[in-house]
Amino acid sequence: MNYPAPSPELDLGSIFPFELDQFQKEAIASLNAGRSVVVCAPTGSGKTLVGEYAIYRALARGKRVFYTTPLKALSNQKLRDFREKFGFDQVGLLTGDASIHRDAPILVMTTEIFRNMLYGTPIGQVGISLVDVEAVILDECHYMNDRQRGTVWEESIIYCPREVQLAALSATVANSDQLTDWLNRVHGPTDLIYSDFRPVPLEFHFCNPKGLFPLLNDSKTKINPRLQKKKGRGGERERGRSGRPEAPGIIYTLSQLEQRDMLPAIYFIFSRRGCDKAVAEVGDLWLVNNEESQILRQQIDDFLARNPEAGRSGQIAPLYRGIAAHHAGILPAWKALVEELFQQGLIKVVFATETLAAGINMPARTTVISTLSKRTDTGHRLLNASEFLQMAGRAGRRGMDKQGHVVTVQTPFEGAKEAAYLGTSKPDPLVSQFTPSYGMVLNLLQTHTLEQTRELIERSFGQYMATLHLRPEYDEIAELERQLAQLHEQIAAVDENELAIYEKLRQRLKVERQILKTLQEQAQEDRQEELVMMLGFAVSGTLLSLKGKNITVSSPVTAVLVGKSPGSGQAPYLVCLGHDNRWYVATTGDVVDLYAELPRIEVPPHILPPPEMPLKPGQSRRGNEESFAIAVRIPDPIESLHLAPEVAEQLSRTTAVQEQLEAHPLHQSGNAATLFKRRARYVELEAELEQLQGQVEQQSQRHWEEFLNLIAILQHFGGLDNLVPTVLGRIAAAIRGENELWLGLVFASGELDNLDPHHLAAAAAALVMETPRPDSKVNFDLSNEVAEALAKLRGIRRQMFQAQRRYNVALPIWLEFELIAIVEQWALGIEWTELCENTTLDEGDVVRILRRTLDLLSQIPHVPHLPDSFQRNAYRAMQLIDRFPVNEVVE
Repeated sequence: MNYPAPSPELDLGSIFPFELDQFQKEAIASLNAGRSVVVCAPTGSGKTLVGEYAIYRALARGKRVFYTTPLKALSNQKLRDFREKFGFDQVGLLTGDASIHRDAPILVMTTEIFRNMLYGTPIGQVGISLVDVEAVILDECHYMNDRQRGTVWEESIIYCPREVQLAALSATVANSDQLTDWLNRVHGPTDLIYSDFRPVPLEFHFCNPKGLFPLLNDSKTKINPRLQKKKGRGGERERGRSGRPEAPGIIYTLSQLEQRDMLPAIYFIFSRRGCDKAVAEVGDLWLVNNEESQILRQQIDDFLARNPEAGRSGQIAPLYRGIAAHHAGILPAWKALVEELFQQGLIKVVFATETLAAGINMPARTTVISTLSKRTDTGHRLLNASEFLQMAGRAGRRGMDKQGHVVTVQTPFEGAKEAAYLGTSKPDPLVSQFTPSYGMVLNLLQTHTLEQTRELIERSFGQYMATLHLRPEYDEIAELERQLAQLHEQIAAVDENELAIYEKLRQRLKVERQILKTLQEQAQEDRQEELVMMLGFAVSGTLLSLKGKNITVSSPVTAVLVGKSPGSGQAPYLVCLGHDNRWYVATTGDVVDLYAELPRIEVPPHILPPPEMPLKPGQSRRGNEESFAIAVRIPDPIESLHLAPEVAEQLSRTTAVQEQLEAHPLHQSGNAATLFKRRARYVELEAELEQLQGQVEQQSQRHWEEFLNLIAILQHFGGLDNLVPTVLGRIAAAIRGENELWLGLVFASGELDNLDPHHLAAAAAALVMETPRPDSKVNFDLSNEVAEALAKLRGIRRQMFQAQRRYNVALPIWLEFELIAIVEQWALGIEWTELCENTTLDEGDVVRILRRTLDLLSQIPHVPHLPDSFQRNAYRAMQLIDRFPVNEVVE
């Protein structure tokens, strides 16, 4: 990547007649050194300037630049900005449904369009579409975190030819170094340009019913001590009737801002209804002065004269007073007016949902974040750091404000503690959302082998992060493999055959011992019954063997019976003298043997146990010299004296095996036990290693597994033949959508071929509309032609569901009958106001449905292998739908 040095006529001072920040200078130096850059800096810090430098440089060299954004609205805004800056003819636009001056040196487009361009040529090659393109600017690169759009970003970076410089502009994220390292690996030399400096510093505040207070302490590291809950009575006054803290009213909060000259403000409320309610609540406030009021009136009246259908009674009156709402339910044309007036500083407060925080250039002096938690699919949760910082980052206008203000508000559920936690949080890391799709599979297989495709999939940021995340596991695998190799070496030194013989003997000895134990226990039971009877007749001098509950010795003690003492039951206690010269008091249960056949030992009557020894079972005392003279006469009887014949036989058998084992060379080497321990450990480690490798493989191969599952489904439906896209495959590959195979199957089925344009519009809507909320209603009936055509698609849809379930693929297969009649009515020419009066949907939602429909219809004329009549009908359907307020006016 050898770029020529910057042209001499490129004088930074004349392009940017102000002092550049350090990070901007560093980024420009990297670009001039021919390296790609990841520029990570806070919202509003001037990242775009790096992209603008790349544009000036390309124009000076007669080259081109692509500028990609995640959203169509952002692309349209960039088109306007760049035309103003670089000249009308220098800038073109490519979005899903607009192509303006596509050969211009500066081409603005959505990232998805850029990715689709790259699909057209083998990866790494510079295709026709990229001729003379010197750099690609990826704006809002943190959108890689977006569940729906993230994959497109990763694909764009992986597929982009190495000769083209990339400038990735991102809000601050925790792992910008990992993103840069990944770009270094998959694209080429890349520098991280990181700055957490905000040109307009942020001041955090907390508003409760008592007033507006600094949220943080002087060092901005933790909560302002004045806001910490006091123990005892102090905190009770702020509580409402429910026992929870009360939230300050919107009017009160705004009055606090107005008194401190903190307007204009964006006031974030996380629901559309909440935004509309807030506008109604403060609708009587006048937040503009006379002069601003007149300019406002003139611009609003001009807009309404041009677009009489766009005005809504609840929105017009507050707008004259400098108050507006901004959310997805509002007509896009009206939202664009609100954005325009806000940028001019004529609107003093906009109540907005968090979608405004993403991308749209609408900085304010203050942002108010009305609640610190949000409802999600999985229930209520606290905002994460990135969401909070994205909203907070809208505060502070460069060149207009010395300071930006972020106001957090007391609610019944969150207070200053949560606000301070978020206010001092660092941004979250970028997480890969990489997910293969049917379109990806088909487009890659059109120009690559399966092996090349796998290589591309394994270059994803998701794969990079998985490898990084699994590093401890990889280390553990290496350690287990090392231990196994060591054990293997030690075990391998021993002859396997000898080992097998030794192991057999070991097992046999185990079995023989078990049999011996069982026979001994049986013989012992029989002998015990005999003993009880014999003890009744035993007299002084009889020899016994003692061990039991009361005589706790390791091996039986031979003793002489000296006398009997009355016991607690029928049997007496036995007073005995052991051959160890100790006195014992035992019960009949403690006698393990009685030697009737041995001569009795005479014990003189004066030899008695010590007087201090109680005659209770378990008592034991040492004897004296006199008793010693008796103790030494007690013989050690032969063990086998009372051995049952079967026990004796088994004992000799066990001894023989034992001798055989002890004679084996392995036993004599002294390492046998260690060796068997090692073998057992070896088996254990092998199982552990296999399990860990399985887990790692499952996680590290996840994307490739998903890819192979999609291939299997495509082959099942005939989209691929021997890994080459068929006619159906080429149809699906040319479509952009959430489930390209489903759309391809529908188009290839011929069921929509003969529908009239207005019917086709409704059918197309059914394929792109998500399941509506249960309370959504439309007062129009769907025509039979559309209903019948869609009903015939249910069979294909059922088969797709079954195939996706079998392969664990969760891509949506939309076929929505409920609300599509509004699309048919709109295509038939109904007035906008009448259309909206006949549905519970918000205007913004109706526009979004119609625009999604338009996007799908606009693709049909460019999809190969479809009948001309079908393509003509799609084109006609587009014309019927594409009128105000659905059309996106790009001058």
